[in-house]
Amino acid sequence: MPNCRTFSYLQRDTNHARGAARNFTPTSADTIVSVLEVSATKRDAKGYLQKYTSKENTSLTKVPEFRHEELQDGPNEPVSSDSHQPNVAIVKLRDPQLLDGDVLLGVAKTLFQLRVLGLLSVVVIDCGIENNRELFRDQAFRLCSVIDSFSRPGSKSMENIAIGQQPIISDNQSALSHEMRIDDQGRLGLALNHGLIPVIQSLACPDEVSAQHPADANQLIITLAKYLSGLQLPVPGSTETYSPSKELPRPRQLASVERIIVLDPLGGTPVAGRPGASHRFINLEQEYDDLMRQLVGPEGSPVASNGYVKASGTGHASNLRLVKEALSILPSSSSAILTTPIAAGRGNSRHPNASARPGVAEAPKDFGFDGMVKTRKRRNPILHNLLTDKPVFSSSLPVQRVPDGAENAVENSGFSLAATLVKRGMPVTIFPNPRDSPWESPRPGEPRLRLTDTSIDLPRLIYLIEDSFGRALDAQHYLERVKDNLAGIIIAGEYEGGAILTWETPEGLDDKEAYSQGRLVPYLDKFAVLRSRQGSGGVADVVFSAMVNDCFPKGVCWRSRKNNPVNKWYFERSTGTNKLSDSNWTMFWTSLGLDGGSVTLRDYESVCRRVEPSWADNKHILD
Repeated sequence: MPNCRTFSYLQRDTNHARGAARNFTPTSADTIVSVLEVSATKRDAKGYLQKYTSKENTSLTKVPEFRHEELQDGPNEPVSSDSHQPNVAIVKLRDPQLLDGDVLLGVAKTLFQLRVLGLLSVVVIDCGIENNRELFRDQAFRLCSVIDSFSRPGSKSMENIAIGQQPIISDNQSALSHEMRIDDQGRLGLALNHGLIPVIQSLACPDEVSAQHPADANQLIITLAKYLSGLQLPVPGSTETYSPSKELPRPRQLASVERIIVLDPLGGTPVAGRPGASHRFINLEQEYDDLMRQLVGPEGSPVASNGYVKASGTGHASNLRLVKEALSILPSSSSAILTTPIAAGRGNSRHPNASARPGVAEAPKDFGFDGMVKTRKRRNPILHNLLTDKPVFSSSLPVQRVPDGAENAVENSGFSLAATLVKRGMPVTIFPNPRDSPWESPRPGEPRLRLTDTSIDLPRLIYLIEDSFGRALDAQHYLERVKDNLAGIIIAGEYEGGAILTWETPEGLDDKEAYSQGRLVPYLDKFAVLRSRQGSGGVADVVFSAMVNDCFPKGVCWRSRKNNPVNKWYFERSTGTNKLSDSNWTMFWTSLGLDGGSVTLRDYESVCRRVEPSWADNKHILD
């Protein structure tokens, strides 16, 4: 039961929530469709609907009636014979005792909306391992009271489910080796099958007979991810272990863990050298090691402006290490979101900066979605990600394209509004490696990288290009054209995406003159993504970001047919564009500070007009 000190703010929080509940109306499939129409593209909507609306037990309209007394401790019996497993998010709520009632209401309402949209939350309350267990219980009861005041089915506060404790996760420790385990007597699975939102206090018992004490929340989240995914193995010496008279128990998967959500006053992962800015997307396969070095080094996270939240590189590093460990044991489609409680409740709380503004589009009020879907700069990052599987702002967008400094906006309280989407991602291979050999204009006659080098899988590269463009490449013509001017190649994953870049010579100059005058043009010759990966997984963003951040940070140009549907995507990621007269081409570039009279811009246009295509169908002649 909550401490008597908590009753005053519990009543205030509950009153706020009951007021918000008046906006809720009966559920309907039409409302979900209308929300998708406002917030997602057709491709996004199709992906969401296929994943989250195919399971009967994810809709509130299918959830059975439930009474809290049904969840009393009992034998560990099968929780359900239903083959449908709920999609869940494990949510870490750090320092809820610092949140006022409005922010907590926003978080609770977002959890409710996630459930309506097919994602059921399992919340871990983290009040800090240095605090007493009464505070954990108070805060769990506080969140449950807000959820229950406007949501049916509601929530269930849970304790006494974790046994064992081990030091905080380290990089050289396997996610499958932790001694902590879940022993919940079937309560967690029962709650999920009844559509309840479990609110778990980050408490653990050292053994079956000792009292609970505050535990490392990150370790508990990893343990929950294993348990829900059916990866928790019997522990030697426990009642679960095998004996000749007892059949070896098999772990059961209780749910599909789709998201790890970290709601922390620190917010998203900071960008080194840009105080207040956060990464929009992190590809762990490519970026984890570098980011960890930055976070624990002198370029780590800045302190919040008013000191309310003392951000530290160690805290951000701990959050990033947590999601890496969790995602390593989950399906590759799972992802993580790092953001603040204020951002998580954006559009749902009564916080002054989260109130509605004129001139923004809104979704219908069904499910309490009024105020949720706004213009891009105010979208709720968690709900947006569920519907689109993307961050609110693409990671490959230049800073100039992110409106009103949205990526590093900070509330008056000192909480950042930025969010970081994290995925296991894919490796990115760059030839030559810009860390070892920066991509600089080559001296004429110097040895060059060739597409026929043994380090490059040419058949797979050609297949990637032809599959992406839907056209047959004249491979021999293309190899001949780029053999002496290849700048480099970017490959994402197993040739799932890639880019071929060249150094081109403007009209009127030979190679020696262009080099001596510094006028060799960095040109994006081919940009390709397998059709099966287009619009998903961020493959295009990963390749484009590598090109502009690692290979050609000073700028690159390219062209595209004027009627190419991808041009909108190109436009958003370029710093300038020009439709070339008397041709079928639109030119794009990422270089900064170019005006109409710039020699560089004239050279870009010259190259974009003169590059000869290499397609086997000869349709390029019409261009």
